[in-house]
Amino acid sequence: MNASTPLSLLENATDDAPRLREIPYNYTSFSDREIVMRLLGARAWALLDELRGERRTGRSARMLYEVLGDIWVVQRNPYLQDDLLDNPKRRKALVDALHHRLAEVAKRRTPQDDPARDALVGELLTAARGAVDAFARSFEDMAALRQRATKALRKLTAHDNIKFDGLSRVSHVTDATDWRVEYPFVVLTPDTEAEMAELVRGCFELGLTIVPRGGGTGYTGGAIPLTWKSAVINTE
Repeated sequence: MNASTPLSLLENATDDAPRLREIPYNYTSFSDREIVMRLLGARAWALLDELRGERRTGRSARMLYEVLGDIWVVQRNPYLQDDLLDNPKRRKALVDALHHRLAEVAKRRTPQDDPARDALVGELLTAARGAVDAFARSFEDMAALRQRATKALRKLTAHDNIKFDGLSRVSHVTDATDWRVEYPFVVLTPDTEAEMAELVRGCFELGLTIVPRGGGTGYTGGAIPLTWKSAVINTE
């Protein structure tokens, strides 16, 4: 039931790949390379690596990394996600700041000096702007899905058994392996065995991947969500 999410950032990983930490707030097990590939794609990492190898994009690269760091820290912190979901003005200010930083990178472009190189910078900026737009849309998508899920699942179990809060999601992001791929969208804690079948059906209708979980003591990663659109059903 916990269907795998394609993670292209892992496909070409090598043992000697550097695990740099230049992206701000990156205290996770993901290297900067993996984060760039996750947010912007493999092509963007190749472009960034090529441009930085010229030693001419230090300031621009730092500003781009700052943008990715802001996105990454929110994506990896459900408490920040909840705060921004509850504060549209604060969320808009953050998104505007991200776009402003990318605009500053664009101002530093020098197409007259090297058109071919500038085209690569433009491609990288396009990918970054797309990532910021996707980041902004993700809050609307999450809010809409929470509303739908609450309406559907309240018919199947008690309201207190439907948990979107940061603590519940953090507590169910991993098992005894301590692998952390994606935080679950919702955690369900049914009161009785009889509720299980209808909850499973309700999750399927919402398009959620189901992750059954017992005590969370497994060492195989079977209770780890691989997509944010997942529902962990805690049978403990």
